[in-house]
Amino acid sequence: MKVLMINGSPHKNGNTAIALQEMERIFQENGIEVETLHIGNQSIRGCIACRSCAKTGKCVFDDMVNEAAPLFEEADGLVVASPVYYASANATLVAFLDRLFFSTHFDKQMKVGASVVAARRGGLSATFDELNKYFTITGMPVASSQYWNSIHGREVGEAAEDAEGLQTMRVLARNMAFLMKSIALGKEQYGLPEQEDHVFTHFIR
Repeated sequence: MKVLMINGSPHKNGNTAIALQEMERIFQENGIEVETLHIGNQSIRGCIACRSCAKTGKCVFDDMVNEAAPLFEEADGLVVASPVYYASANATLVAFLDRLFFSTHFDKQMKVGASVVAARRGGLSATFDELNKYFTITGMPVASSQYWNSIHGREVGEAAEDAEGLQTMRVLARNMAFLMKSIALGKEQYGLPEQEDHVFTHFIR
């Protein structure tokens, strides 16, 4: 089994990375392969709604979004992690996720998703909710922990002192591993839930 982890922090070895590293250790103990992409320091522009991806199957901007797409398709789970900026995720990560989810047309149903957020003090819950919406709009079960998936630290490395935050990451990784394995067994025995053709409506009609 495979998990793709996205580090949305501009700092490759910052507090967000500490949270992901704690999860990676648990995944490896459970025999799950991990690949981590650090995208927070990249130049990634937002979606322009050109819909070129509907024709070509990839984003018109050929950057890390298109590199991540096949890794996401292959993965059984996706972990998205961000520092908190003004009670929101890093704008680079949001642009990346908007384009990744919109431009990829493979079935994401029953891939397990988890979001992780890091902050000095506040804005964690709002950012956590924001990131989870990418999963819940695409049929991805959301992994949870013993607390909201957050860790605290201001200066680089301080998150390693947040004992509760680190434990939250470990519990999250164990729960996510269990969900992925359970879903794999369920697919073998029962198959995936039946899907209907998508009905699109809006408020004019």
